Amino acid sequence: MNRLLLLGASLVCLVLGCSPGPDSVVFLVRHAEKVDDSRDPDLTEEGRARARMLAALLQDAGIEAVYSTDFIRTRETARPVAEEMEAEIEIYDDLDELVARLEATPRTALIVGHSNTTPQVVALLGGEPGPPISDDEYDRLYLIVLSEGKASATTVLRLPDPSP
Repeated sequence: MNRLLLLGASLVCLVLGCSPGPDSVVFLVRHAEKVDDSRDPDLTEEGRARARMLAALLQDAGIEAVYSTDFIRTRETARPVAEEMEAEIEIYDDLDELVARLEATPRTALIVGHSNTTPQVVALLGGEPGPPISDDEYDRLYLIVLSEGKASATTVLRLPDPSP
């Protein structure tokens, strides 16, 4: 299934005429389910399961960098992917700087953010963010193919429900 994600990104790029191929593939996701609405809550058990599910989904995606805001819920969502690739989580707080880093260093990356910042990063990359992310939505996973530093394709995927 993971190889299908990359195959899909490559096919989208071929259809849209990316040349010579994508510079980067960027996955963006809001943090997983949180325990409460306090400033810096931890993930719920369901959120931890969703984070592990995300890591399983992306295990063969060739992730080279993992970015997260400096909150428990985002770092804990990113952690299973970072552990899978044996990398540190790179903390970001300025969206423009993050996008500049992505444009300057082509790679396959995961960005974990929030309901408001994730669509903003999608738009800054030139992608289509779609409707706002609601407070109870944790399954939206963006896949953006970047060519020449800007989005040539935006795909929205849905993570499976981690509930038993």
